Order: sequence, then C-alpha cells, then structure tokens
Amino acid sequence: MNTKRFIIAFVVVFILLEITNYIVHSVILWPTYSSDAISYLFRSPEEMMSKMWIMYVMDLIWSFLFIYIFVKGYENKGIMEGLRFGLYIGIFYVMVQSYNGYVIYPIPYVLAFQSFIYGLIQVLLLGAVTSVIYKPK
Repeated sequence: MNTKRFIIAFVVVFILLEITNYIVHSVILWPTYSSDAISYLFRSPEEMMSKMWIMYVMDLIWSFLFIYIFVKGYENKGIMEGLRFGLYIGIFYVMVQSYNGYVIYPIPYVLAFQSFIYGLIQVLLLGAVTSVIYKPK
C-alpha cells in the first residue's frame, strides 16, 4: 500500500464529499427539503447544526473506508477502474440508501430518485479522483 497516496486520497475524497454534499443537499435539493410537503420531517436548522459534527465524523469514516476498499481491490487500471468502483458503491450504498429512505419516510418518489442519481454522480466522481490520486509505490 502506498500510505502517502492513501492519505492524500482520503483527505481529497473527504473534502470533495463535503463540497458535493453541500451542492446536492443545500443547493439542488433544498427547495424540495424546505417544501411544506416534507419539511416537517427535518430537524430545525439550529438543531441540525448542533448535531452536524456527527455527520462530519461519519463522512470521515465513510471516506476512509471508501479509499480502503478501493485500495484493497486496486488493479492499476486507470480512471475506468475508479469509475467502475464508483458505480459499484453507487449501487451497493447509494441506491439502497435512497430507496430504503423512500420506503421508510413519506418522501416523494422524485426525491428518492434524485438522491440516487446525485449520489451516484458523487461516487463516480470520487472513484475517478481516487484512481487518479492513488498509485502503488
């Protein structure tokens, strides 16, 4: 394992995850989240902000595991390997999370679908970036 590149990839993936989460959830999906139809499902902004540290810790753990799993199966096949890995994570994690949320919470189907699509784009991007950054010694 190339520890230096692992750490760089981990940090970059975490930062990109936070940036893309902000774009997806605070910009693109915010009008849906704040609509009268589902806004009651969410904590108040103040309460959410007081618990935001938990999300950052979970995103750190997620980013670490994303890189760790990628490295364990690394085949040095370039950006297509990263995109393929992103697709696998998108189906394994993002699709399941999005559609399970649709079953559990009274959200519109379009929100579940958008969560899946935007999440898939995120992990494809993160996989591609990881494959560019991480290389063996």
